[in-house]
Amino acid sequence: MSSSVSGIGLAGFGTVGSGVWKILEEHGGLIESRSQGSAVMKIRKIGVRDLLKKREGSAPAELFTTNLMEVVEDPSVDIVVELIGGTEAAFHLVAEALKAGKPVVTGNKALLAERGTELFAISKATNTPIYFEAAVAGGIPIIKAVQQSLVGNQIESIAGIINGTSNFILQRMTEAGLGYPEALKEAKDLGYAEADETLDVNGWDAAHKAILLGSIAHGFLINYKNVYVRGIEKVTPLDIKFASDLGYVVKLLSLVIANKEGGIEIRTQPSFLSKTHILASVNGVFNAVAIKGDHLGESLFYGRGAGQGPTASSVISDLVEASSGSKTNMGFLPYKESGDLVDIDDTATSYYVRFSVTDRPGVIADIASVLARHEIGISGTHSPVDADHPDADFVEMVFLLHTCPFGRLKQALAKVENLDCLTSRPVVFRIETL
Repeated sequence: MSSSVSGIGLAGFGTVGSGVWKILEEHGGLIESRSQGSAVMKIRKIGVRDLLKKREGSAPAELFTTNLMEVVEDPSVDIVVELIGGTEAAFHLVAEALKAGKPVVTGNKALLAERGTELFAISKATNTPIYFEAAVAGGIPIIKAVQQSLVGNQIESIAGIINGTSNFILQRMTEAGLGYPEALKEAKDLGYAEADETLDVNGWDAAHKAILLGSIAHGFLINYKNVYVRGIEKVTPLDIKFASDLGYVVKLLSLVIANKEGGIEIRTQPSFLSKTHILASVNGVFNAVAIKGDHLGESLFYGRGAGQGPTASSVISDLVEASSGSKTNMGFLPYKESGDLVDIDDTATSYYVRFSVTDRPGVIADIASVLARHEIGISGTHSPVDADHPDADFVEMVFLLHTCPFGRLKQALAKVENLDCLTSRPVVFRIETL
């Protein structure tokens, strides 16, 4: 069995980069055997920003450089792995690698979601693939599943819990009754949240992944600026308790849904999900993606969404494909020039709306009257007695609303806010039936 060695250039040697080194050291022979000699890989160059930084892994010192472009320019490097994060430096590195005809493997979802249009154009022009299995859901092979296993299906919907940090925080708020700040601190203490948790909790980490899944499933590049994103920062224990009382859990859901007119809606936001739905049982830092295809039906992909081993495993999977020389999938290339992204105001679900109102007769009728004028039906109301504050002059009133366009709901709530019975702005959650 003859084989040639593919030289690998690593840009970044943090948690994931050192994990790639570890897997190749431990299982290089296994990978070669399983690929029948088509995937023999050797790391030739490692680019880092700081040579003195303490790192895992035992890579020889002579492989390291602080000039990241050496990872691309080194003639012994055949495939470039980008693991430095961010967008500016990463974009330059990936673009130059593609222009040099060197396939790229990346785990950088923000880069692809925000500047993928440019990079995929370069990939197409140079006939050089870019792979990004590690960019979505860590060790879950969801990209290849959509690209390859489901190629014969129209993808009707994708619903995912694809940010483990937010999922852990919401679980602790649910199970332990913690407030958001306390649950976030616990996530940081356990190493589940970064020192700067912004992208995890504001929804954008999950949204970037959903954008990539939507682009692959529907064949056109999606402008991230047109995607609706809300995070978990304003979720309160009160709403989580109301959700539980009504038979729901609160999850940060990323959704890509095709409509009958050929458009797709894509959004990421905390939502009410029935306790009986399979995604409701996804807890901790685990990820899960439920996909519905017109011939496949429903399928669930579940596993660890982050961490050294799972993410590095996905990088290795892409490296094996890249080193084989196959350009069948070209990483990802859009097969449509454009597509119809449904405006968020035109998307429709049922809703949970909580109103803080003065405790006086006629409040329900006042709010119901405004909703009726906007042709929004009410499926139920809920207002528990506050045993801790029986003499309070305001009360929390929950309305469960029938399905209607989000834009119509916003118009109605703008009118409700003008009522003198409200003490604060309404709180809205979508109720997802999936």
